[in-house]
Amino acid sequence: GSLTEVFGEFRTGKTQLCHTLCVTCQMSVDDGGAEGKAIYIDTEGTFRPARLQAIAERFGLDPQMALENVACARAHNSEHQMELLQTAAAIMAQDRYAL
Repeated sequence: GSLTEVFGEFRTGKTQLCHTLCVTCQMSVDDGGAEGKAIYIDTEGTFRPARLQAIAERFGLDPQMALENVACARAHNSEHQMELLQTAAAIMAQDRYAL
């Protein structure tokens, strides 16, 4: 596995990219996905369920199912973020996570 941090200037598409990846990782391998769920650790309070559902519709996925396949948690500081990463590791052992 690996960990990816996305950073950059304000309004450059970081959140859009993450929302899109949360949806596309659920798609079949034949359609360019990874047939798995996603974990989203939100450090800035920008996760938008409605936006994720709209992206799912665009890719032909069931919006509610796509949202249910994303485990999202808000990290309030760096210590909390580390705790969430440990929890994420345990969650990933229970099911198929692609992102």
